[in-house]
Amino acid sequence: MTNPTVPDAERGDGIHVLRASAICRAWNGIQYKAGLAGRNVGSRQLSMNVATVPPGAIAFAHIHVDFEVMLYILQGRVKHAYGDGLAQVVENGPGDFIFIEPGVPHEVFNLSDTEPVVAVVARSDAGEWENIVDYPSQYRPAK
Repeated sequence: MTNPTVPDAERGDGIHVLRASAICRAWNGIQYKAGLAGRNVGSRQLSMNVATVPPGAIAFAHIHVDFEVMLYILQGRVKHAYGDGLAQVVENGPGDFIFIEPGVPHEVFNLSDTEPVVAVVARSDAGEWENIVDYPSQYRPAK
């Protein structure tokens, strides 16, 4: 799934609702449920969805260009290798909040071979999946 199909939200007078959604995009080892973004609610500065990193999967190193990301881990254990050369490491589990500053290289590892990582992801970019660039990684398959 490279071209996401994001369902329209129910539009009210100032409040819009997207009912429970299915996976709409798979990118870089992560599966995303449809969420709220510029394309379906007209937001100008925010997007939000639910991301799943399957058991044993890696979301290969990348950088968010000019936007912030906040995550809330609902399920599973995740490791972020981050910073120059991905030399720093932090591990997180259910109930943890994570903030990723713009421009910080990071690579995401699901630490379990049996349980997915599920997280709520909020971005300060209504484009949702735009403005993300690859960062070199020893784990990324050759193209």
